[in-house]
Order: sequence, then structure tokens, then C-alpha cells
Amino acid sequence: MVERLYLKEHFGFEEVVLSFRNSLIVFTGPSGAGKSVLINALLALFGMKNPEAKVSEIVVQANVDLERFGIESEEDIVIIRSMKKEKSRYFINEQSISKKSLQELFSPMVSYLNQKDQSFFASTNILNIIDDFVESEEFVKNKLLLQELYQRYIKTKKHLEEIEQKEQKSQELREFLEFEIAKIDRINPQVGEYEELMQVKKELSKKEKIAQALQRAENIFEYESAVQEALDLIGKSSDFFNATMNELRDIFYAEATRLEELEEVDIETVLSRIEELSSLKRRYGSIEEAIEQRKKKKEELEALENISFEKEHLQKELDSLQQQLQDIAASITKARKEAAKRVQERVNEYLHQLKLPAAAIAIENKNLDASGADEAEVLLNGVNFKNISSGEYNRLRLAFMAAWSDVGGKKGILVLDEIDANISGEESMAVAKILKKLSSNYQIFAISHQAQLASLADQHFLVTKENGKSSVKEIEEEQRVEEIARIISGEKITQEAKDFAKKLLKESI
Repeated sequence: MVERLYLKEHFGFEEVVLSFRNSLIVFTGPSGAGKSVLINALLALFGMKNPEAKVSEIVVQANVDLERFGIESEEDIVIIRSMKKEKSRYFINEQSISKKSLQELFSPMVSYLNQKDQSFFASTNILNIIDDFVESEEFVKNKLLLQELYQRYIKTKKHLEEIEQKEQKSQELREFLEFEIAKIDRINPQVGEYEELMQVKKELSKKEKIAQALQRAENIFEYESAVQEALDLIGKSSDFFNATMNELRDIFYAEATRLEELEEVDIETVLSRIEELSSLKRRYGSIEEAIEQRKKKKEELEALENISFEKEHLQKELDSLQQQLQDIAASITKARKEAAKRVQERVNEYLHQLKLPAAAIAIENKNLDASGADEAEVLLNGVNFKNISSGEYNRLRLAFMAAWSDVGGKKGILVLDEIDANISGEESMAVAKILKKLSSNYQIFAISHQAQLASLADQHFLVTKENGKSSVKEIEEEQRVEEIARIISGEKITQEAKDFAKKLLKESI
């Protein structure tokens, strides 16, 4: 519920501070005084209108999931603030939030009903009302199961469509994969082979120079004995020299052997192989990646071989899910048709009070989805709700809301803009009494130009305008008598109007 509203510099209102109770709250006053301006300011703080006040704020008692939008809160008290300079900014508990997030957060809790609203009688909303009238725990389980199975059905259907598309292109894809695999297989790359061949290429390019250098360097061994003799004469050990010469001899021998092996290598073959491996490196980035890609393509090819089996399996699963969905949807439809009779009966009781003919709820078949296979249509005296007058529409909507509240339907905040417009006094009193009843489930904010609704208000606010300045205040007792009398007789208040106003207020107690 809204506990408090604060506005600063909002059109004709310099400053507004209002406190509310969880009740039927009615705003009255002369036309153009600013009643709708106040209501729009309230709605703007829920993201449902554009804020126009320099500063606006409401304190709301609500259990909403603020953490979903990164806002911390330990209590059920929520402070929503809007500030407008060049652009509007919104805050919840001093933390910034977007208008879209604000609306998403509070739309399940706040209902705004005006003359132009046509969404109430949308099939989904009427089905929600009907569902609350179903007297079966199994029904709730079936609805949840239907949603779960439908999601599986959609996922399986999408997978099957992908398989069928792949099947259509499978021959072309198979040929492509076989070609790619064969190309890699023809080269048959080995890990580390490219690096080894590059080393061989490098050695081949220096083979002649190495051979000549070795031949010249071998002259060192001719002086080996002379060095040993010199070391002996000066009394030094020749062990270190002998070891070094032996190591050098081994190195030269190994390299000579390597040169003999290189004589057997065909340089053209090496270069050709390097080019083949280089082509794979250019295409795949590395020899290792080429080998990995071959493995993946082989797996894709094997998957294509199994595509017919997978398609058959998916089709069987889809058929099974479809049958389950149809069975559960049929059970839901049956329960809804029985509940729709109870809704219709209850709605017509209220319509009788509201001086309207009987309504009918028709449930027709539609393509099955997550909500079932039902579509609901509301007719008033055989006429679709879209083709009735605004006064009839408002009362029809009110009858459905009252019936819904009887089974603990939707609760929260209800904002009404002249719901009792264009109707007679007797009809207006019927509307007022039903709104009074609804206020046990809703905190109701209503604009009215009718004495009947004003007389039943738990809180009555008078909006006036003088010298271009608007003001609003809560009124009680004699002030209420004066205001209701003004509504009845106009600016020139008669004693008869005052007496009737007192009578209305007395009867409302």
C-alpha cells in the first residue's frame, strides 16, 4: 500500500504532502482543479506515466524482489523518488533504477483502470480469473506440468527442425567433410615433423661448408703427439688434453656420419614435404590444429551417418509429448469450462446490482501453447465487450473484479479514473458499493464526480484551484457534507443538497 505521497512544483501544485490508509480513497473537486494530475503523479512513481514534478516521492509498503535489480532492502518499506531537471531520474531507497525496471517491478502490484483500457478482457486475463475459480489441486499441478512439457516440446521440435535441415544438406556436407578429411589424410602430418624437416633443410644448405671446415679442422690431430710430448717435458699431466681431443674426435666423427646420411637425402623431396605441411599450417594455423580438425570432421561425418536414427528418435519423442500435451490440455479445458460457469454466475450477480444485463463467457479452442488450448471471450447481452459503451464497460469490468476478489484473486493497489462517469445515481451507488467491497483486497485511489462514491470513501480528498494555484487536502465531517452537496447541486449549494449529502454519509457508516 501507498503510505505517503510528496510532490514539489507539479504543474499548479507548489507542494503536496498526503498520507493514506489501506482503504477506499476518493479525490473530488471541480473540473480542471488537478485530480488527474495527482493520479498521474502517483502512477509516474510506479513507471506507468511520465513524471512532471520537480521532486516526487512515495512511501510504499510492499514485498517486492528488489535484489533482482541489485537493490538491497531488509524491510517491506520502499521509498520511490523521482527528480526532474533536464531529464527524469528514478531512485528506490536512494539507489538509481530505470523507468522500465520500476514498471517491471510494480506492474504485478499496481492496476490502472481508465476509460480507454481494453486489456482487462484479454483472453489471458479472463483465463486467470477462471483458473482461480477451479476447485481442484490437480488443476494447478496440470498447469505446471503443461508448461514444463510445452517447453520440452518446443525444444524438441526445434532440434528436429535443425536435424531435418541438416539432413537436406547432409549429402553436400558429407562430400565436403570427406574431401577435407582426405586432403589431410593425403598429407598425413605428424606432430613435430615440420620442425624436423626445417632443421634438415637448414643442415643441407650448410652441408658443403661444414664438410670443408671439418676437413681443415682435422689437421689439428697431426699435432696431437707433439702437444703430449711438450706437456710431458714440462711435467704437466696430459689427461685433460687427451680427454678434450677424444671429445673433439667424437664430435667430428658424428658430424661426418651425419653428412654421409644427408648425402642420401633428396632435397626436392624435403622441400616438397615442407610445402605440403606449410599449406596445412596456413589453413589451420598449426599441424596440431590440422590433426584436431581432422578428428572433429571425422566425428561430424559419423554424426551424419547416424542422422536418420536421431531423426526417428526425435519424431517419436515429439509425438509422445504432443499426445501428453493434448491430454493435459483437455483436462484443463474441462476444468475451465466448469469454473467459467461459476465465474459467469458470480459476475451476473454483480451485474444485476450494477443494473446491467447478463454476461456470458465463451471458451473456444486455440492452437495449444504453454497456457493450454483455450481462448476466452466475454459478451454482455450477446455483444462483445469492445462494442459496448464506456459506462457499460466500466461496470462489466468492475463485476469481474468483484467476482475475482470473492475467491481471493488479485490484490494490491487499484487506480481508477472516473470509473463512475456517464451513469445514473442508482447505478453510481451500485458502483460505489462494489468498490467499497473491493477495498478489502485493494488500496483504491479513485477520481469521482459522483456523490455516491464520495460518500462511501474511507478517505476523502478535495482538490481545488484558485488564482492558477492548485491544492489538495483531506476533508471530514462538515467539509465532506459541503463537497458532496456541491457535487449534487453545483456551485450554488442548496439546503436540499446538504440534507441529501448528510443522508448519504449517514447511510455509508
